[in-house]
Amino acid sequence: MKHRIVVLGAGYAGAYVAGNLAGRLSPTDTEITVVNAAPEFVQRQRLNQLAAGREVAAPQLTEVFAGTTIQVRLARVTAIVPERRVVAVADAEGGGEVGYDSLVYALGSHVADHIVPGVAQHAFDVAGRPSALRLRERLDELERRGDGGRVLVVGDGLTGIETATEIAEARIGLSVSLLARGELGARLCTGARTHLRRACARLGITVVEHTRVDAVEATRVRCADGAVLASDATVWTGGFAVSPIAAAAGLEVTEHGQIVVDRTMRSVSNPDVYAIGDSVHTIGDNGRQLPMNCGSAGYTGRQAIEAIVGRLTGRDIANVKLVYWNNAISLGRRDGILQLIDGAAQPRRRFVGGRMARQIKAGVQRGALLGTMHPTAFGLPKRRRRLATPSNDAHTTVA
Repeated sequence: MKHRIVVLGAGYAGAYVAGNLAGRLSPTDTEITVVNAAPEFVQRQRLNQLAAGREVAAPQLTEVFAGTTIQVRLARVTAIVPERRVVAVADAEGGGEVGYDSLVYALGSHVADHIVPGVAQHAFDVAGRPSALRLRERLDELERRGDGGRVLVVGDGLTGIETATEIAEARIGLSVSLLARGELGARLCTGARTHLRRACARLGITVVEHTRVDAVEATRVRCADGAVLASDATVWTGGFAVSPIAAAAGLEVTEHGQIVVDRTMRSVSNPDVYAIGDSVHTIGDNGRQLPMNCGSAGYTGRQAIEAIVGRLTGRDIANVKLVYWNNAISLGRRDGILQLIDGAAQPRRRFVGGRMARQIKAGVQRGALLGTMHPTAFGLPKRRRRLATPSNDAHTTVA
């Protein structure tokens, strides 16, 4: 029988891993199935642009995996049963089960809308394509009203900053505010913070700092200090959460639900399961947890590829570098910030700003899409290897 590899999720991490495994393992010995709820690949990095009104490509997964033997199962994952090595799914036909020998868990994250009352009912987000399009429709509606609708973006992480600046630049008839729990751009160096403030001023964004939200209502936000901020569209970017499926399956997870793995991205409690992207709790080479971002998806994905290929073919497993070295932030279409990060995960004193930084971020976004649609074109070996006998087991080496 063929070795069944099932990849849960076809985001940046999942699609990249599936494509590379298909390119490096012989289809004579393996079959790869990708389970994803939607039929298209979502460029999550660019959903703020989609919400603001720009067109963002969403290629079909059949196009992404064209030329491979990868099977796509359009279904929503409802449970994992490690004891039986099956995944329970729900689809238009009612659902069923997908069996696996090796499982790659790449279900990613979603907006944390359960912590603050009213977020799930009244706020918008850019964590998924449907929700970004919903926000886009609301912004269109506010523009048609013509009375200067008020948009409040809650959260000044990378997603919040990029969303606020993109909307402010594209929707000049709307009033945009950005609410920060602490100082705006606290994770940036002094020069980059100054650059960010100037960008917000240039785009007409009202910055509200040192403010915590207690509740979101239909037309306003209530703050912990008693302030009430009017809002016709509240965009929530105040954190992300992972699916509870891993915890429910009995896998060892952190208090936040991320899967605990060893250095090869293999679950410490279930050796048939690998976890990558936002779903995994990974300690980087600096001794600190890797953040939830596209870069981490790439590093953890590549390590999982090396581990799966190595163990199945009886070869050594190289240690891929797990690094967090920069934050690339777009500030609309013509401005940006590239903040370098040191080994202690602190901002370095120098940064790149302006058009060059924006071009770098655009290059990252293009590279992420190309790396997904053409995974083996980015430096990984392309030779398809046969599986070793079951008695062979690879060991880890440093690349």
